[in-house]
Amino acid sequence: MEALPELYAIFQGEVAAVTEYGAFIKIPGCRKQGLVHRTHMSSCHVDKPSEIVDVGDKVWVKLIGKEKKDDKLKLSLSMKVVHQGTGKDLDPNNVALDQDERKKRTFRDYTSQKITLEAVLNTVCKKCGCRGHFAKECFVQPGGTKYSLIPEEEDEEVAAAACEREKKTNVADDSSKKKKKEKKKRKKHRTKQSSESSSDSSASDSDEAQPPAKRSRRSEQPSKAQKKKKKHKKQPRD
Repeated sequence: MEALPELYAIFQGEVAAVTEYGAFIKIPGCRKQGLVHRTHMSSCHVDKPSEIVDVGDKVWVKLIGKEKKDDKLKLSLSMKVVHQGTGKDLDPNNVALDQDERKKRTFRDYTSQKITLEAVLNTVCKKCGCRGHFAKECFVQPGGTKYSLIPEEEDEEVAAAACEREKKTNVADDSSKKKKKEKKKRKKHRTKQSSESSSDSSASDSDEAQPPAKRSRRSEQPSKAQKKKKKHKKQPRD
């Protein structure tokens, strides 16, 4: 087994061949060659690798990947993360390499998945009168059709339960109000009866308080008509 450089090691190699998609670099100390893809030749876009390097040129490269496929070891190299004049590592934390790998990942199609709203704004639009958005975000024209959010089944069940609770509370409130009114009427009736009975008792007490002498005097005093009759009887006849 030939001694291969470690992953992310930097070394200087010679260009062995140039193709349309990159350049093959000889690795010093072994007979293996590594591929520098055209996307890793420069930070700028490269259409033709032959415009960047020629066969026999010596370049600084960094070993960025090892892949074993069909019993063959493939080595991936990069030139853009190494300074070509001094051989200094321009990406010591391998941040640029991680970004390139993310770009290569296949895009997942999420169109078949259902989009669900996790939260709805508890606001009422002043423009159309619907709930769930502001007036500045409303797309309804004046006099046009109005749109509102379709409630889910769970929301409908919750709303129905809330309506039933409100009805029960309203019935209980009405019954309590009726009971209070009946109690007030009974109290008023009792107060009236007590006031009438007290007035009757006071009148009877006043009559009983008068002395019997005054009553007899009044009864014994003759009336004016009786006095006149007595005067006429006393006059003598001629």
